[in-house]
Amino acid sequence: MKPTLVLLAAGMGSRYGGLKQLDPMGPNGETLMDYSVFDALRANFGKVVFIIRKDIEEAFKKQIGSKYEKFVPVEYAFQDLNDLPGGFKAPEGRVKPWGTGHAIYAARNVVKGPFVVINADDFYGQDGYQKLADFLCSSKNNEFAMCGFKMKNTASENGSVSRGLCTTNAEGNLVDVVEHTKIVKENGKYISNLEDGSRVEIPGDAIVSMNMWGFQDTLFDYLEELFTEFLKEKGTELKSEFYIPFVVDSLVKAGRCTTKVLVSESAWFGVTYPEDKPLVQSSLQKLIGENIYPEKLFS
Repeated sequence: MKPTLVLLAAGMGSRYGGLKQLDPMGPNGETLMDYSVFDALRANFGKVVFIIRKDIEEAFKKQIGSKYEKFVPVEYAFQDLNDLPGGFKAPEGRVKPWGTGHAIYAARNVVKGPFVVINADDFYGQDGYQKLADFLCSSKNNEFAMCGFKMKNTASENGSVSRGLCTTNAEGNLVDVVEHTKIVKENGKYISNLEDGSRVEIPGDAIVSMNMWGFQDTLFDYLEELFTEFLKEKGTELKSEFYIPFVVDSLVKAGRCTTKVLVSESAWFGVTYPEDKPLVQSSLQKLIGENIYPEKLFS
């Protein structure tokens, strides 16, 4: 069964200042999503699902989804604050949805079989899609995967970034992911500023998670269960978030799944800050010059 590409596109980029998923980056107005879908189709994915908010549906379908419909089946799922399991309701005063785990939960009715989850506003490169597709086509129900990237290939020159630092075992399976929320590049080194005020260096070759995951659809049952437990504990909080690394980490440590860490040699890039945009544009132009991508996608 061909894998589905699931793009997390519901969030507004608060640090960036706008709906950066719709910002043109390529020479002919392509978004980073265009490159993601293009790479997935080259890796023989069979369907694309966008997770968006209902209020951007019309503009999103017109500007983004319509590009792909003649190349691949396209569906949409909507992340909604009150789409919760177990009869839970969002507390009064809460305005934001519940994080990436909640976003993937929103796709439970439109995704069947193996699927890959990515951030809509990140560029991952062809290598990761192919590695995940190959893995998922031969894996079993509780065998998941993550495509990791080297820390040195994921930093921004324009401010701090959040990365999940990965530890693996001898079989190359994930042992845990530790979130570092304030990593800055200083004098060629990658420094994580911890909550207690201490600072630790992260090696440039360390493998970090960039939210590029490969799952079987058994994940949705786990999400239902773990999200319900999360809401029992934190459902009255106004800003608590149910992140997918937390879900994977919980399942791995409970022995309920394995998660293979596949390492991409590609350089990740994305627009975390407005100042990142020129670098993204020049990086794409360089890849086009190397004939890795055509001048115009989906022509």
